[in-house]
Amino acid sequence: MTDSGLALRTTRGTVELGGRPWLMGIVNATPDSFSDTGGHRTLDDRVALAASLLGAGADVIDIGGESGVTNRPPVSPEEEIDRVVPLIERVAGDLGALVSVDTYKPPVARAAIGAGAAIVNDVSGLRDPQLADVCAETGAGLVLMHTRAAPKQKLLDPGLDGRIVEDVHEFLADRIAVAVDRGVVVEQLILDPGPDFGKTPWQTVQVLRALGGLRSFGRPLLLAVSRKDFVGAITSRPPRERLGGTLAAVAHGVAAGADILRVHDLEEVADFLAVDAVLAGRAEIDSSATLVEELRRHPR
Repeated sequence: MTDSGLALRTTRGTVELGGRPWLMGIVNATPDSFSDTGGHRTLDDRVALAASLLGAGADVIDIGGESGVTNRPPVSPEEEIDRVVPLIERVAGDLGALVSVDTYKPPVARAAIGAGAAIVNDVSGLRDPQLADVCAETGAGLVLMHTRAAPKQKLLDPGLDGRIVEDVHEFLADRIAVAVDRGVVVEQLILDPGPDFGKTPWQTVQVLRALGGLRSFGRPLLLAVSRKDFVGAITSRPPRERLGGTLAAVAHGVAAGADILRVHDLEEVADFLAVDAVLAGRAEIDSSATLVEELRRHPR
């Protein structure tokens, strides 16, 4: 369990991470997410989803306007802005949520921050350094993720076998240097080892086994293992049937010191963490606690 006590600067002020992992709920403003059911098509539907995630314990809502699937072309910055800005305005404004925007495009990041986003979740590994400029100018938090793949491109390089862990450390160190050189302060940074991004399932497993080593950077760690391909490769299950495998990966990540968990099944992950904390002695259950009668059996 993380006890880092790390300060994170965002456009909403400085927040403190540590003591327990934060939960990042996912709200996609896209028609083609790899794992969504497609049941949240309208703006009101997506706002309602964000509200339900907050009610289930989400600490931050991650909003994205372009799916990471590699069999579709990128959307234009203008279209992505049209998708995310109205949603961010509602979620950050009406709901008062801390919002991250999942984008690698500087114009989208700037518009999203203007709409109320506090953090930029860049899954490109800062491929466009101008994204760091936007965060330096606005004070937004910035997620730096390891990936050797360009956005919307799949890269499975067996040449990284045996050195993927070293590559993650070298890459993140370089990206931190680039961000700081462009005016981002270290306290704005979050690190993500990038499970599945530019990695085979085997390589992702090696990175996750060595996750604790990334704590040497002294920055919060974001772990996005929910419904990922490596879980499917291990369990032979499609995305929406990977909850059990996801929970196992979450347990491993928490033990290794993950500070933020980006998950689809947030309510189930919150329950898992609550029970795990009590059994491990990090939280307590009252000696007089009882189960209310209506929860003893499932309603018929």
